Amino acid sequence: MKAQRNNRSEEEKKAEETELFTKYYTEWKGGGDADGTFRHIPRFYYRLPAEDEVLLQKLREESRAVFLQRKSRELLDNEELQNLWFLLDKHQVPPTTGDEAMISYESFLKVGEKAGAKCKLFFTARVYAKLLHNDPYGRISIMQFFNYVMRKVWLHQTRIGLSLYDVAGQGYLRESDLENYILELIPTLPQLDGLEKSFYSFYVCTAVRKFFFFLDPLRTGKIKIQDILACSFLDDLLELRDEDLSKESQESNWFSAPSALRVYGQYLNLDKDHNGMLSKEELSRYGTGTLTSVFLDRVYQECLTYDGEMVKLKSLVPFICSFSDDDETQLKG
Repeated sequence: MKAQRNNRSEEEKKAEETELFTKYYTEWKGGGDADGTFRHIPRFYYRLPAEDEVLLQKLREESRAVFLQRKSRELLDNEELQNLWFLLDKHQVPPTTGDEAMISYESFLKVGEKAGAKCKLFFTARVYAKLLHNDPYGRISIMQFFNYVMRKVWLHQTRIGLSLYDVAGQGYLRESDLENYILELIPTLPQLDGLEKSFYSFYVCTAVRKFFFFLDPLRTGKIKIQDILACSFLDDLLELRDEDLSKESQESNWFSAPSALRVYGQYLNLDKDHNGMLSKEELSRYGTGTLTSVFLDRVYQECLTYDGEMVKLKSLVPFICSFSDDDETQLKG
């Protein structure tokens, strides 16, 4: 009798287990008559394809490319910007403030109606209020508004351009991603026309290390695209598109050819044995030669070293950045 009771108990447990499994399985799968709200929770996590899932990776790449193309088409092109300027100038409201043409809110809304769908997001009360200062007639400067639009368009264009190099599609750029971006950017910068192609790798190294030294303080190996756009470094880099950039501006711009050559010259002067790496003794001559042995020991603990004694140029660039006279703490625009 006791054995029969034990057998029945096991059967009851199995029956209860099956019943509970069926109940929760149907609920979680979306069946049954349970609370229907669970079936309407949106999916919030999408697993990234693994390296061996080639087809899913290709699908993801194509989807991102199409998405970025669509976003690019939504931006104002040069012709549309010229048309916007013409409309703004046509609807200016006198009197002028100095040399500044002004526009009232009523005229502002009229221009927004005529400018087209792409311009709609710029013609809002919020934007108008941002640009409203101390005009006694409640107007804003046409030039300030147009510069605001230009800046917004530039930021979106640049973000799309950077996103094309975001291999993971997570809003970050790894060191190799940023290297590819800058390397392909060099031919579009007239101020770098004089650089030899053999010097490109060194130039890319100095530029990328500048970004990572200041924008990746935790040394995660990646930088947010938003942080790149928010700091002034990208402005400095793209400033080299100006063919008439003054010599003074080039000297103060880290990304200019003279600046890169200056850093390279410092490295060569320190590398007395010409082995491509710097020992503590060689690095101790940096600047005025006032670096202490304790300081150098700490530097070599932080930097990637070879045989515990040597550092390469890649480690020297952040070191030089830390001694820069520029105010690099004000990174955010």
